[in-house]
Amino acid sequence: MMQHGETLHTALPWDIPWWMPDHSIFFGVLYIALGVVGMGVGYVIMKGVADTWGKGNDGGH
Repeated sequence: MMQHGETLHTALPWDIPWWMPDHSIFFGVLYIALGVVGMGVGYVIMKGVADTWGKGNDGGH
């Protein structure tokens, strides 16, 4: 329970100027890169599953 005059608690640091454009550009590029890597890993996993369980599987030989 919050007491009178107490501010909201957050995990983010209070002294970083999040409103500055360079922060939004940095985090935008970071999340785009993480998204591309995540999609690539997802594709590789799905391709491996499809090749393993796919039609005409001869047991890997």
